[in-house]
Amino acid sequence: MILLDVTIVAVALPSMQRELSASAASVQWVVSGYALAFALTLVTAGRLGDAFGRRRVFLIALAAFVVCSAAAGAAPSVLWLIVARLAQGVAAGSLAPQNSALIQQMFHGAERGRAFGLFGATVGLSSAVGPVTGGLILALADGPTGWRWIFYVNVPVGLIALLLGFRLLPRVAPGRRGDLDAAGVALLGAGILAVMLPLVLAEAGGLSRLWWLFPVGLVLLLAFVRWERRVAARDGDPLLDPRLLTGTRGYATGAGLATLYFVGFSGVWLVFALFFQNGLGFSPLRSGLAVTPFAVGSALAAAVAGRLVGRYGRLLTVWGLVAVMAGLGGTDLVLWLAPAHSAAYLAAPLLFLGGLGSGCVISPNVTMTLRDVPVRMAGAAGGAMQTGQRLGGAVGTAALPGLFYLVLGTTGNDYHAAVAVSVGSGVVFMLCALAVAVVDRRRDRPDDGGRHSSEPSHSHTHASHG
Repeated sequence: MILLDVTIVAVALPSMQRELSASAASVQWVVSGYALAFALTLVTAGRLGDAFGRRRVFLIALAAFVVCSAAAGAAPSVLWLIVARLAQGVAAGSLAPQNSALIQQMFHGAERGRAFGLFGATVGLSSAVGPVTGGLILALADGPTGWRWIFYVNVPVGLIALLLGFRLLPRVAPGRRGDLDAAGVALLGAGILAVMLPLVLAEAGGLSRLWWLFPVGLVLLLAFVRWERRVAARDGDPLLDPRLLTGTRGYATGAGLATLYFVGFSGVWLVFALFFQNGLGFSPLRSGLAVTPFAVGSALAAAVAGRLVGRYGRLLTVWGLVAVMAGLGGTDLVLWLAPAHSAAYLAAPLLFLGGLGSGCVISPNVTMTLRDVPVRMAGAAGGAMQTGQRLGGAVGTAALPGLFYLVLGTTGNDYHAAVAVSVGSGVVFMLCALAVAVVDRRRDRPDDGGRHSSEPSHSHTHASHG
């Protein structure tokens, strides 16, 4: 639900703009504000879940998400809608890291691999089916107010999830609370804001006007790293323990791989929507259906990959990246060269292949990245990993459509050339992710690829508290 809300809203922006009499720049905040608030909240919320109890934070954040969804659906003005979406993004960012942390807490060994397999299937499916789900809702809820059901649909789903959460999630004693690293929160939040703001405002000229925020963000993030090292050195409670990157096997490479992969993975969906709707004249629903084979392949493969990661380890991710690159690369050639009337049909089997590969990337990578993270730090670690994914997604959703429009302008609206260049650029980022996976594979022993090993030695090993 929270990942669907990243992409599902995009197809309804024209309807929102007409009914609320809003400008294009203001209605863009309905998408970008949610993504920004989502990313800003992840690491801090993960740390709060580690300290105060993941079940508690999960249920509070889920209840807030339901309320904010209802408020967004009932918005009488674009300002109300933007504020509701910002609050909804904070709730989503508070909810997301508890998912992977609860899996770390509740499962071990092969069971954990299967649980992360289902989690990865959900992530892959949710990220890919946003456009088709939005198009389907708009087709069913016809009329000028149909867009409101994109938000209202979260209410019954969220209420059911709340009831199940109260019934099924275990009550576990919170971990060591310590002191909330306020300086770390401020430095990390300011750094992420400085990096993401030009990206989320790219369509409104943010890259040209706010480019100077990139070096500012880099300085702030470097200051955050130095501060966290200082807090850890004096035996304090850092927001994000630096030993996750330096002393936890596979975490740094896995988080880096996810960030690179999501640049291409997140960006291509907007490019496909622009190509099919603006270039070929498809409706939002038909455009979403055209890329559904990828979502189906991703869901199928992710559930199986969770069972295989214990046997094949990082090798599964390597072959998954090869398959997704082959599928999207082949799709790229088909959309470039094939006649318009048959392009979507010819691309379907290649998108399915790409989806199978993606299912072998996202789910196993989560397992491989978090397998050796101490349970007491699982929330912060999952939040940091997902922050990287959100940053990568922001880069992809800004850069690839921007490149699409750039090629259109220089080629006299040649949509086939535009989709070829922009999707091909997304595949290049996946190639970089493949290089990271190969390096990690060579460092990892093939006989222990997915087994849960003992936790590394840290100060304050309160793993038993969850």
